[in-house]
Amino acid sequence: MLRRALLLFVFCLPALTGCGYHTVGSATHLPPGLKTLAVPLFTTKTNANHTEIALTDAVLREFAARTRFRVVSVDGPDADAVLHGAILKQYSAPLTYNTTTQQSSSFLITLVVSVTIDDRDGHVLYENKNYTYREQYQTTSNLPTFIQEDPAAMQRLSRHFASQLVSDVLESF
Repeated sequence: MLRRALLLFVFCLPALTGCGYHTVGSATHLPPGLKTLAVPLFTTKTNANHTEIALTDAVLREFAARTRFRVVSVDGPDADAVLHGAILKQYSAPLTYNTTTQQSSSFLITLVVSVTIDDRDGHVLYENKNYTYREQYQTTSNLPTFIQEDPAAMQRLSRHFASQLVSDVLESF
């Protein structure tokens, strides 16, 4: 009997003391009363075309899909909080080289973005001034059927960036 009680105690101890895990949404940086989140168009300090549009659209969709917030693209008086994003750097670098074709066969796109979420009183709810994200993409060596991969890679990068950003905002410890 004593052995059974001791085993029960040992198995229940982690539940009583806590294990460090949390439920989804419990570690959020955003206040529980937040109803409307504005995500205006990201700004860019780069020469790349349309990256700010792809990132903004992806972040809007991801917050709308994964939260209970009304997500809008315009910062107005109804917004309880505003997410500001600025693309600081964007570059593409070759990763692998195909010696047969004498061309790079895969590239790495890197984005460095400053992200801040402020409430309507100007208090910072979330901030990462150096949010770095990377996406690898392949190119084809069949030049007659080559389809420029950069726009598709940027769409993938934007979706993955948005997913990670929303996770960081909602779930970071």
